[in-house]
Amino acid sequence: MQQTADVVVLGAGMVGVSAALHLQARGRDAALVDRHGAAGLETSFGNAGLIERASIFPYLFPRDLSDLFRYALNLSPQAHYHFSALPAVAPWLWRYFRESAPDRAMRHAHDALPLVERCLEEHDALIQLSGAGDIVRRIGWIKLYRSEKTLAKGIADAEKLRSFSLRIETLDADALAALEPDLAPVKGAVHFLDTASVADPSAVAQAYAELFQRRGGRFLAGDVRALQQTRDGRWSVPTHDGALIARDIVVALGPWSDQIFRPLGYDLPFAVKRGYHMHYGVADGARLSHPVLDADNGYVLAPMTRGVRLTTGAEFARRDAPPTPVQVDRDEQLARTLFPIAERLDPKPWMGCRPCFPDMLPIIGKAPRHEGLWFDFGHQHHGFTLGPVSGRLLAEMMTGEEPFTDPAPYRVERF
Repeated sequence: MQQTADVVVLGAGMVGVSAALHLQARGRDAALVDRHGAAGLETSFGNAGLIERASIFPYLFPRDLSDLFRYALNLSPQAHYHFSALPAVAPWLWRYFRESAPDRAMRHAHDALPLVERCLEEHDALIQLSGAGDIVRRIGWIKLYRSEKTLAKGIADAEKLRSFSLRIETLDADALAALEPDLAPVKGAVHFLDTASVADPSAVAQAYAELFQRRGGRFLAGDVRALQQTRDGRWSVPTHDGALIARDIVVALGPWSDQIFRPLGYDLPFAVKRGYHMHYGVADGARLSHPVLDADNGYVLAPMTRGVRLTTGAEFARRDAPPTPVQVDRDEQLARTLFPIAERLDPKPWMGCRPCFPDMLPIIGKAPRHEGLWFDFGHQHHGFTLGPVSGRLLAEMMTGEEPFTDPAPYRVERF
């Protein structure tokens, strides 16, 4: 049976659900379509649960020679790559290296700032409306350092952020122990107080999706790869309940967005960084209150509903290659020297993919060669953080409202 809508959003992660909510709030008859028929089961499921208000500067390609040497030999816990994927990945990595040059990185940080500055307030509005506040923590997160050298660099990096009206505290070993007494002693830490965190990222995305449905939004399961443009210029999406026809389509498929834009003729420098997580029990009655980043090794320990979640750094591989969770094994050994995690709680490590462009900025806006086609993807490590604010910007553009910021830095045509 054929149905119609004003706009169909493809993908029900945090980015897609947020876009659908903002379009709905502006009077559009919006529908969500996802292959799972449920929200927050892919990239939005497996992150560290941070709404990272302090993430002004993007994740950069390293330039330190000793770090590059370790990465090249696959010796670093922070990154891992598949040799077989290098022919496909190397051109993108080269562009990523170039865009990480200091002058370009500063420009990209300036371009990302309007989104980052408003990320928490846009989440707060949806948290209140959806009733998800009971799983949100507002105690910040902690980056800790194991050596004097890395601590000094961490403090220097934090000082660069103070001009952005952020609350930041530097912690010596005693101050850190007062906050987290069950962590092993380290040299010191930086506490970012403006960052919020959640005990279950997937549950937040699901709460937002339930809000969308309570307000009359339709949420359907379907294979969006079969998207077609009809003769009259509208878009047809097959679902389990029949074809869904709409004037506008929003591609918010995260790491699978290329399955739509490439067949439509868009050649974009798109790649994924894969990542893993594992949940652990806690030994000896220990407690972890804040998400903590072991900055020297690139993994996060975050208290979650299911247990303490360990999230890894980046793996560079083909998106659909079999999982190789070597970073979980490496990071687990390091984490056991930091905090008394106990048994593994998951039958196997979870793997997800972060959709990335080399400048670490998303694409938000209209596709230039197809009427009614809109993009909202490529949020790299911060899709959970930036989903609601990206959804607001996209909805303002689609409905003719004055955008809260200049959308030019996120346009498709920059590539």
